[in-house]
Amino acid sequence: MKGRVGFEKLSEMDYRGNTYYTIRNLSLYECQGWCREEPDCASASFSFVVNPLAPIQETVCLLQNETTGSNPTVNPQKAVSTYYMIKLNIRSENVCNRPWTFERVPNKMLRGLDNALIFTATKESCLAACLNEKRFVCRSAEYNYITTKCHLSEHDRRSVEDSIELVDAQGVDYFENLCLKAGDGCRGVRQYAVPSIGVADDRVAHHADVYFYVDKELLASNEAACQRACQVENEFLCRSYLFKESSAGLEYNCQLYHLDHFSLPDGPSTFLTTDRPLLDDGEPVGKFVENVCISNNTGLIGDGSGGISGGDQTGPTESDINCDRTGTCYDVGVHCRDTKIEVLVKTNRPFSGRVYALGRSETCNIDVQNSDSFRLDLTMNGGDCNTQSMSGMFTNTIVLQHHSVVMTKGDKIYKIKCTYDMSPRNVSFGMMPIRDPDMISITSAPAAPPPRIRILDPTGGDVETVRIGDRLIFRIEIPGNTPYGIFARSCLAMAKDSRSTFQIIDDDGCPTDPSIFPRFVPDGTALQSTYEAFRFTESYGVIFQCNVRYCLGPCEPANCQWGRDTMESWGRKRRSAEKVEKTEEDMTMSHEILVLDFGDEDTKFSHRQTATLPANFPNNSTYTVHEETVTVFNSTCPTKTSVLALAVTCALLLLLYICTVFYFLMRRWLGPDKSV
Repeated sequence: MKGRVGFEKLSEMDYRGNTYYTIRNLSLYECQGWCREEPDCASASFSFVVNPLAPIQETVCLLQNETTGSNPTVNPQKAVSTYYMIKLNIRSENVCNRPWTFERVPNKMLRGLDNALIFTATKESCLAACLNEKRFVCRSAEYNYITTKCHLSEHDRRSVEDSIELVDAQGVDYFENLCLKAGDGCRGVRQYAVPSIGVADDRVAHHADVYFYVDKELLASNEAACQRACQVENEFLCRSYLFKESSAGLEYNCQLYHLDHFSLPDGPSTFLTTDRPLLDDGEPVGKFVENVCISNNTGLIGDGSGGISGGDQTGPTESDINCDRTGTCYDVGVHCRDTKIEVLVKTNRPFSGRVYALGRSETCNIDVQNSDSFRLDLTMNGGDCNTQSMSGMFTNTIVLQHHSVVMTKGDKIYKIKCTYDMSPRNVSFGMMPIRDPDMISITSAPAAPPPRIRILDPTGGDVETVRIGDRLIFRIEIPGNTPYGIFARSCLAMAKDSRSTFQIIDDDGCPTDPSIFPRFVPDGTALQSTYEAFRFTESYGVIFQCNVRYCLGPCEPANCQWGRDTMESWGRKRRSAEKVEKTEEDMTMSHEILVLDFGDEDTKFSHRQTATLPANFPNNSTYTVHEETVTVFNSTCPTKTSVLALAVTCALLLLLYICTVFYFLMRRWLGPDKSV
């Protein structure tokens, strides 16, 4: 299932980001709509500044294509009268058509009121689980970025129990579901009252009138009508309203807000830190009312320990951690293939449930019905199974879950890994539950596919003879069904006699002169560069020489600078580097091409040569299996003019020879006879 665009909102907080577009005097919903429609927009910062001479809000909308708000280790900055919205991609059909899907509070958690505990690989998967929850109304979620634990709860900050409070929790973010229906806004009975927070009612009303952004305003005949409008509001979750008595009866006097004092980072103390407008007559501005959740004495669905009541509370025993409390034991094996990881499970008793990749339960799973042998295939590319790769190692986490929906403490979670190395090795594997710190690595070494070098014309056909200026495609390719990627760097163009050289791609993978030989770009698993044929002044033959290496997974591009322009070239290896000795598996590949001058006839070579590299040629590597040195070279051929000149010279020499012979013969024949 494809994800749907949603937003998380932070109130009176701001993150650093790269702003690429600024819009003034725009409504909050227009600002959020712009970011939703802009593919490059990652976040939007919306601020409404109060004019000190009158209670008028002037707005500024900043669209950002980069944001630190997606980094859980970065703390936000406090910003008054600011909403910060971060775009999300959530795999759920229940993402509502509202400005925001969740309200986020960084480094906070709700103490001890979890209805369900699951493990998800990403924050977005945790939020999707909250939206998809069927057993209870999920009003809040907490995601721990370190342990990947996702806590779901029917409670939020407005629950009335004494134990409800947000506590500091570094590395944990608290989220409130803003896609709730109006009737589900409270766990108990939803009522409306003036907030009793130890601050004068008039001061609270003045603050809301000036510093709260009005989500909707309308004309109401009385306060009951205004309250009713807040109760049935569907475009956003209405938490409070401000009703103003209007004598004229022609002005909007009912203002609806998605905020309440719980939504403010500083809580009720926020109302004590702001001043009234300078041009204020001191009269009451109106009546500010919030919805209040009254307990109906319903208990928790869960048992308060983070799990669902009725679930298995018994963990793995020390005697055999691969067996559960029912006596079912699991024998888990792994086979590392070129394009997938096969997880094989055998049990001593028939198993029914689900097996899936952690965090990808919807896109990478199998349903098992009463079977003692089953297999889950984990893809190595793409995000369907969330397989991670780093330093030549592919890792994933799988879950053996008894229930079709609910994860309990009795389920099994296994960490697996496949390591790809240079030379063939035997496959060894071992599995331990993730709850135990000891894990055995899985190592495999599929052979790297050999590359193929091609020089193509614009139509995609292979060429061997070209003219200066012809548009060509220099292409290095490997089979597409492989986990490997390639990169090329340290490329040289050399004259056939090696007297002249020109570096076209530097050691970082960047073109030295893009006007002669542009950057490499990926095309599937191949690299290619489109250039115009050239040769050296003293030679028709050109030798192209590049260092080509493998990456496990796509290679990262190099950030290249040419003049004032910045570009990416797929010629750079990944971050860490390790030297690998050249083995007999390394190979040198070549491809011939003939570069003619303008007006020359096409001449096809019937022979090919292979250029070999010096033994001390640099040998660098990163995430590599082995290095391929690719050599593409040209040979010279006499032109029509030189052949004609040679023919004329030979003819003249032959004529001179004939004339000389004829002269001596005639002289001997016409000379006097000296005999008596």
